[in-house]
Amino acid sequence: MRSLGTNLSSTTSFTLMGFPELGSLEHWLAALLLLLYAVSILGNTLILFIIKEEQSLHQPMYYFLSLLSVTDLGVSFSTLPTVLASMCFHAPETAFDACLAQMFFIHFFSWTESGILLAMSFDRYVAICNPLRYSSVLTDARVAYIGISIIIRSFCMVFPSPFLLKRLPFCRANVLIHPFCLHPDMIRLPCGDTTINSMYGLFIVISAFGIDSVLILLSYVLILHSVLAIASQEERLKTLNTCVSHICAVLIFYVPMVSVSMVHRFGKHAPEYVHKFMSLVYLFVPPMLNPIIYSIKTKEIRKRLHKIFFIPKL
Repeated sequence: MRSLGTNLSSTTSFTLMGFPELGSLEHWLAALLLLLYAVSILGNTLILFIIKEEQSLHQPMYYFLSLLSVTDLGVSFSTLPTVLASMCFHAPETAFDACLAQMFFIHFFSWTESGILLAMSFDRYVAICNPLRYSSVLTDARVAYIGISIIIRSFCMVFPSPFLLKRLPFCRANVLIHPFCLHPDMIRLPCGDTTINSMYGLFIVISAFGIDSVLILLSYVLILHSVLAIASQEERLKTLNTCVSHICAVLIFYVPMVSVSMVHRFGKHAPEYVHKFMSLVYLFVPPMLNPIIYSIKTKEIRKRLHKIFFIPKL
C-alpha cells in the first residue's frame, strides 16, 4: 500500500482553478493581475537599482529594504508561471513535482519576508532607542549575518513540507482552487492521514509568523516608550515618521496573512471565491505596495526616481 501511495504521488498532476465563476470577466481579472505583476517587478527592480547606485542609501535600513525587494520579486516570480498558464493560456494542468516546487518557493519567500520585517523593526529600534550605538551594533557584517540567518531559517522550516506531502497517496480528483499551489490547499487532497502535515504546518506558522509578529510588536512598544520621552512634539513626530514605511509594510503583510490563515482554518464552509480572493490579496498586494510606499516616504529614492524618469522637481 505504501508503494502504491508513492506511485500515485509521483505520477499525479494537479488542475489549477482560475475564476470560472466570473465567466467572461475572468479575462479582466487576468489583465489586472498582469498589471500588478508589472508594477511589482518594475517597482522592486527600481528599488534595488537605486539602492545599489545611491551611496547615501548604503546603510543597514536600506540593505534590509533591498532584501525585502528581492523577496517580493521571489514571490511574484513564484506565482507567475501558473497564473499565466491557467488564466491567460487556459492550461491549468501542472505536474505534481512542479506544484511541490512552487509551493516550496511561495512559502519560503513568505517566511523570509516575515524575518526581514522583524530585522527591519530591530533596525528601527536601535536607530531610535540607541542612536549612538547604531553604527557599532548594525555593522555590514552583522547585517549580512542577519540576512543569511533569515534565509537559512526559512529554508529549514519549509524544506520538510514537500516531502511530507510527497509521502501521501493522492487518489482523489486533484483540483486546487487557486491558480497556484499553496500548502493549505494541497493538504485537503491526500487520501492518507495528514495529521503530521497539519501539525507541522501549525508549528511553523506559530514559531515563525507568531514569534516574529510578537517581537515586532514588542520593538514598537519600546520605540513608542522612547519617543514619548522626547520633550518636543515636533521631534516626536519626526522620529515616528521614520517608522511609517515599515509599519505600513508590516500591516500589508500580516493582515492578509492572518486573514488567509483564519479563512483556511475556520472558514471551511465559506464560498471558494473568498479563499481565492484572500490568497490573491496576500500574494499580490505586498509585493506591489512595498516599493510604492518606500518610494513615497524615502526622500533619496524619490529624488533618484525624478532623475530616472526626467520628472521636473515641483
